Amino acid sequence: MRAIYLDCFSGLSGNMLLGAFLAAGMPLETLEAELRRLPMAEEFRLKVSSVKKNGIAATYVDVELLGEGHEHEHAHEHSCEHDHGHANEGAVPLHEHSHEHHHRTMRDVRAILERSSLSAEVKETSLKIFGVLAQAEGKVHGMMPEDVHFHEVGAVDSIVDIVGTAICLDYLEIEKIFVSRVNTGSGTVHTQHGLMMVPAPATAELLRLFPTYHEGAAKELTTPTGAAVLAALAEFSDHVPTDLLTECIAYGAGTWDLELPNVVRLYIGECKGGGKRDLSLIETNIDDMDAQLFGYVSERLFALGALDVWTTPIYMKKNRPAHMLSVLVAEDKKAQCLSLLFSETTSIGMRVLHVDERVEAVRHTALVDTPHGKVRCKVSAYGGKIVSLSPEYDDCREIAAREGIPLKRVRQEALDDLRERLGE
Repeated sequence: MRAIYLDCFSGLSGNMLLGAFLAAGMPLETLEAELRRLPMAEEFRLKVSSVKKNGIAATYVDVELLGEGHEHEHAHEHSCEHDHGHANEGAVPLHEHSHEHHHRTMRDVRAILERSSLSAEVKETSLKIFGVLAQAEGKVHGMMPEDVHFHEVGAVDSIVDIVGTAICLDYLEIEKIFVSRVNTGSGTVHTQHGLMMVPAPATAELLRLFPTYHEGAAKELTTPTGAAVLAALAEFSDHVPTDLLTECIAYGAGTWDLELPNVVRLYIGECKGGGKRDLSLIETNIDDMDAQLFGYVSERLFALGALDVWTTPIYMKKNRPAHMLSVLVAEDKKAQCLSLLFSETTSIGMRVLHVDERVEAVRHTALVDTPHGKVRCKVSAYGGKIVSLSPEYDDCREIAAREGIPLKRVRQEALDDLRERLGE
C-alpha cells in the first residue's frame, strides 16, 4: 500500500503538510482545480513558493484572501483557539482583520463540503479531520462540536488546509500515515480567549495519544489543524517503518525562521505490510440494547480509528437472543474505543484479545472511464497476483442516480473497462 511517514521534528501545520505534498509530486494545478470545487472557492487562492530553511530546500504554501485587497500570512491555522492579530518574528506580520470575515461553525463547514462537487472520499476524509478538531475544541470550551466557531480568516485557512490535505492523500493514493514524535513548541500564543500556553489546549487534546516533546525556540510549532490531521488519520512510529520502501523525501516549510529548520520531512513510498502493528480484538455480548443503536456505535468506532466493526447474532443464557459486538483496533486506539463502548452501549464488560497477525492484500486505486463517467476501482493483490476488483460504490451510485440507469449496469461497465486494461 502507498504510505507516508511524517517526521515532525519541527512541528506540523496545515500549510506545512500541503507544501510537503506538493514537493513530493502533487501537481499544483490539480490541487487548485480540486479546491475550486468548493462553493467558497472565490474567497481564496494559493500562493506557492520555493524557500530555504537553514539551507534545506522546501515548498511554502500560503492562502491569499480575495475580495478585500489584503493577504493573510499563513503562519498558523486559526481554529476556534487562535487569534489572527499577532505578528510572527522573522515573517511578514499578520494583517489586522476587524469585521469583514464570517465566523463558520462545524455545521457551516459540513454544509460547504456537502454542497461541493468533491469526490466522496475527499469529503469523507475532510469531515473526519474537521470532526476530531471540532470535538477537541468543543471539549476545551465546554460546547457541542457542531457549535464550535472557526473564527474569521481561520475558517478559510482551515478549510483549505484540511480539504487540500484530503485531496493530496486521495490523488497520491495514500492509504497509511505514520508519524514520529511531535515537537509541539513551547511558550505562549495569542488566541480569541487571551494568552494561552503552547501547545494550545485543543492541540494538547488532539495529541494526547501521541508522544510529544518541545525543543528549540519558544514558538507554537504544531497547530490545531496539523494535530487534527494526525489525530484523525495517523499512527505513531518512532522511526521510518522498516517495510516502507521510500521513493522520495520532501520538505514542507512553515513560516518561522528558527535555529532548527522549520520544516516537516515527508517520506513517501510503498509499504509492503503497512508496518508492524499491535492489534487487539475487543468483544462484548449485549442482550439489552436497542438494535438501532449498533449502527450509530459502529460509526463512532470507525471515526475513532477502528479497523473493522461487526456484529454476530448469538444466544445467551436462558436462550435470550443477543448480539456479539466485535471491534478490531490498533493498540494506540484501543483505550478510546473501550471508553466509547462503555459510554454508548449497555455492556459492563469487554474481552480484549491480542491479534498475533493480520494478513492484508496490497491495495491500489485505479480510475476507469465508463460511458457515463469516471469510476474509482479498488484493485487488490496478494502474492503478486490480483485477487479482487471492486468498483467504488459511491461513484457508481452517483452515476446511476444522475443518468437514471441501473446501479448494477454501472458497476459492470466499470469492471469490464478495468479488466480490459488489465488484460483479463
